[in-house]
Amino acid sequence: MLTSTTQPGMAAAQNGETKIDTAALLEQLTTERPNEASQGFDTKSALDIARIINHEDAKVAAAVKKALPEIAQVIDQVARCLRDGGRLIYVGAGTSGRIAALDAAECPPSYSTAPGQVQYIMAGGPKALASAVEVNEDSEEMGQRDIARRRPTRKDMVIGVSASGRTPYVVAAVAYARARGAHTAAVTCNPETPLAAASDTTILADVGPEVVSGSTRMKAGTAQKMVLNMITTGAMTRLGYVYENLMVNVHMQNSKLVERGIRILMSACRIDRATAVETIKSAGRSVPVALVMLKAKVDKPEAVRRLAKSDGNVRLAIEDNVLEL
Repeated sequence: MLTSTTQPGMAAAQNGETKIDTAALLEQLTTERPNEASQGFDTKSALDIARIINHEDAKVAAAVKKALPEIAQVIDQVARCLRDGGRLIYVGAGTSGRIAALDAAECPPSYSTAPGQVQYIMAGGPKALASAVEVNEDSEEMGQRDIARRRPTRKDMVIGVSASGRTPYVVAAVAYARARGAHTAAVTCNPETPLAAASDTTILADVGPEVVSGSTRMKAGTAQKMVLNMITTGAMTRLGYVYENLMVNVHMQNSKLVERGIRILMSACRIDRATAVETIKSAGRSVPVALVMLKAKVDKPEAVRRLAKSDGNVRLAIEDNVLEL
């Protein structure tokens, strides 16, 4: 089993895992400190409570903005991994794990990715999505075991998501993946953390103390969701699954998504509804195929050939070019 680098507030234990000095650890975390802006919070009116939270939430986008260069690096690496047949695998616990699971779950309907392309593992497994199973996040052994089951390789991108940056389950999983050649990144809200040390790239969204001290489902959770949205949206866009700003790879599995596909084709090609419906039918209910047919003025077989040649990049298929990342 891999051993973790001992950090302040942590000490090596005899069983090979890391013994955590919780008091010392919490003293170091920005996200655990009292927030002066919410002093006397429990005495406030409902409107004052909402105002304080709103005021603190306004700081989140600015914190994420500071990490844009690192976010861009991760976007490009995820795109390269997916294009080369690899996977994006999120690792998280608690709120961070649930946010990661949400982002992974929304990729197939939004971009028609295969279910295995964007995955997640979280402390406590799928049951932890709806129920608190937070005790598992202290286990390095479980983190290593769970990521080992996914057999990470150099084709994969593994992203650890942890507000504290010190969750043993997440740190151990990312360290294990990195040791096996996977590309790794950390998404955290505290500086100089074990998760950052275990990762190739660190995305730090330093949002400061929470309105309710330590409640990282608030500003930290919002920041993490913003970052993960950027990563997958950016990667899918770089892969050409977005045309202009349209979700052209939408998976038309229900009436809402069918309607979205029709409207996307109408907007992109400036055609009427009847033409859009007929073209989507002739394209085998594929918006990308229909779009290439109309934009490039080609038949379905040629549109399919072009999309295969461009690895699904719609713009390059229309232009009949090859994809370079």
